[in-house]
Amino acid sequence: MRTAQIARKTAETDIVLTLNLDGTGKSGVKTGCGFLDHMLTLFARHGRFDLTVRCEGDTWVDDHHTVEDVAICLGDAFAQAWGDLRGVTRYGSALLPMDEALILTAVDLSGRGLLCCDIQIPTEKVGTFDTQLVQEFLMALARRGNFTLHVRQMAGVNSHHIIEGVFKSLARSLRQAITLDEKAIGEIPSTKGVL
Repeated sequence: MRTAQIARKTAETDIVLTLNLDGTGKSGVKTGCGFLDHMLTLFARHGRFDLTVRCEGDTWVDDHHTVEDVAICLGDAFAQAWGDLRGVTRYGSALLPMDEALILTAVDLSGRGLLCCDIQIPTEKVGTFDTQLVQEFLMALARRGNFTLHVRQMAGVNSHHIIEGVFKSLARSLRQAITLDEKAIGEIPSTKGVL
């Protein structure tokens, strides 16, 4: 089974996270940041990952530490769960419409954590959520997951729709990349023989 359990405790956050790559999209998310909970719940559903996250963070300061540290844990969980990546498709992409927003994501499970992000979120907040934290989340996730992530906004004027499109598109790109390739079972998808 491709699963992981991560526990991380700092002076700012205390997180326990479980991930099953081969799940059905079930989730139980409670981070203390409502908008992040919403995004992670739909991320699990659209990626068909079983995901639980419990975080106690210093949200009285702001949501930054919680958002970044949850992304660190999620990236660590992906890296642990997919192991040496033997037999996976490796690449995945999704062009996803979310009402007027249109988001493209592409991933390469390359072993090299990198984010290339071109999104324009028109408001500074969605509810109480600081929208600049979206890029912080994506950066921490890609770095700790050791994968290359490209995110492009093709259209969109509603901040909630843009961000939701990013999380849904990313989930579907990752789902595609981690799918086992029946013609390459047991093989590392690289000419180097390692990722």
